[in-house]
Amino acid sequence: MASPDPDDTLAFYRDHAATYAARDRKPPTARLAAFVHRLPPGATVLDLGCGGGHDSLAMLEAGLDITACDGSQELAREAEIRIGRKVEVIRFQEIVWLDRFDGIWAEASLLHVPRTELADVLMRVRRSLKPGGFLHASFKAGEAEGHDRFGRYYNYPSAEGLRSLLEEAGWSDVKIGEADGGGYDSEPTRWLYVEAMRPA
Repeated sequence: MASPDPDDTLAFYRDHAATYAARDRKPPTARLAAFVHRLPPGATVLDLGCGGGHDSLAMLEAGLDITACDGSQELAREAEIRIGRKVEVIRFQEIVWLDRFDGIWAEASLLHVPRTELADVLMRVRRSLKPGGFLHASFKAGEAEGHDRFGRYYNYPSAEGLRSLLEEAGWSDVKIGEADGGGYDSEPTRWLYVEAMRPA
């Protein structure tokens, strides 16, 4: 059996960017509100893997200073149309920001990072934050990496494995909540919701 190929994910977003971005997606109001509440007015925030820009727009409307980025050039263009500003095209493995952001919002994005590269990416994300900054991220829970029915790659971590990776990557105050929900593929999904801090 062939190993999962994360490049299949970029191929999906390349071929379906307009449809994916135009879907009737409502931002996760409660999670966004909790995230915004923890930040000072006008805080600098990285929307990491912004997709169609729905959450970036909500955070801009809340008065935050948003940097939006996505690994898909096609999705980034769709997000630019929605939010009216430039969206950077960068893959997680290319992140080199240092001490720049008060918060990082990674809703359903880091779940596409190959398991073998996730520890390194989590360290890169941590270094992007200012000391004392914090991360929100969400993952689809599981035991083994694989693809969904659209061919998108997922790392499918367990809560215990994800906590260990975060702590090994230097994060503190790690909290992981779990909830049942769905996603673009309309399949029942167990979600892991992560909050973690870069130590001050």
